[in-house]
Amino acid sequence: MAIPAPATGTTPATRGQLWAWATYDWASTPFFVVIITFVFATYFTEGVAPDTVSGTAWWGWAMTVSALLIAALSPLLGAIADTGGRRKPWLLVLTLASAVATAALWQVRPEAAAVPLALLLVVVANTTLEIGQAFYNAMLPDLAPREQVGRWSGWGWGLGYVAGIVALVVLLLLFIQTDNPLFDLDKEQAEHVRIAGPALALWLLAFAVPLFLITPDRARSTLPVGTAIRRGLAMLVETVRDLRHYRQIALFLLARLIYNDGLNTLFAFGGIYAAGTFGMGTAEIIQFGIALNVSAGLGAFAFAWIDDRIGSKRTILLALAGLLLFGTWALLTTEKDTFFWIGVAVGIFVGPAQSASRTLMARLAPADRRTEMFGLYALTGKVTAFLGPFLFGTATALFATQRAGMAVILVMFVLGAVLLTFVREPGRG
Repeated sequence: MAIPAPATGTTPATRGQLWAWATYDWASTPFFVVIITFVFATYFTEGVAPDTVSGTAWWGWAMTVSALLIAALSPLLGAIADTGGRRKPWLLVLTLASAVATAALWQVRPEAAAVPLALLLVVVANTTLEIGQAFYNAMLPDLAPREQVGRWSGWGWGLGYVAGIVALVVLLLLFIQTDNPLFDLDKEQAEHVRIAGPALALWLLAFAVPLFLITPDRARSTLPVGTAIRRGLAMLVETVRDLRHYRQIALFLLARLIYNDGLNTLFAFGGIYAAGTFGMGTAEIIQFGIALNVSAGLGAFAFAWIDDRIGSKRTILLALAGLLLFGTWALLTTEKDTFFWIGVAVGIFVGPAQSASRTLMARLAPADRRTEMFGLYALTGKVTAFLGPFLFGTATALFATQRAGMAVILVMFVLGAVLLTFVREPGRG
């Protein structure tokens, strides 16, 4: 059964095709939850690096390199894809590259000699999967009707958080919190933690299949590849030059550039902060991640309707207010149990901030330049994303406390929210 025509006026997608699109959130989100935020990041700082402070700084600088690569490549590839037509081939190649690098994390043994390999693989895996998000996000407005873009974006994010919960639970019960890990893995060599790499790679590949088999793509362009690349480059240059004519988009991208940097830093260092500041072990970190993802998933699902009802801008501002309130409390508390439950409360507002941002970009972007605009969206999500991790790592090293680094996030939320108030959402004023 077809749903109403999408925002672009193209052929409507069926609900099955839209759910197949949303399933990619289910496929990709566990990588960010398990590898970047909770399990592997903690393993690296606590078990691979020679000490926690050095590990935190190195991890922050690796995320900086990844952010710069994403910022440089996403708009360029997006512009080429807009000219060439199809998005799924690009997404497929990037997904495969990320899966290979993620699987190779198995080789990162608990020894300082493995530090360079760990950082290289994480940079490759994170960069390719993040760039792929520009192509994935740009598909949504071509599939969903304008009045339902918010809910489908929210449902996708919600599925992703549920997937993060499932992945964490599986790792906890079958490998981490058991004396006899599945496959007789050697705990002395941290194999019960390192298995997260190949497991997440298989997860990504398996659950990405529905999108590639079921969800429709735009028609292939008749342009030769070389011509598409040249026109894509020219389009990118023109768009950047003329961005002043897209005032609302420019304002939104600037605001998101700042508050999303805070979110990126929160994700990159949430598990590290819990381990280093509150002494949480691997099992506790996973339990914390499960609880946070439950609240984040509930928040994403609940705010999906709110987004369509009150608008994406107001939804983002509401989410940022919640993040600021509970983030300040999390920074000030010294009790581990209190921090745990504050983190759960923070999770409620993380999903809506991400989902409504994607929705607002979909509503603001011109239909004929949507992938390119989502490339710029990725750029503004990453062009200063090096700053948050860099300041976190540097402040941690300078003051010998992770609290000094975490304080940076709160300032970013405030500045981003202030700038967002000047954006006019289409149809909302």
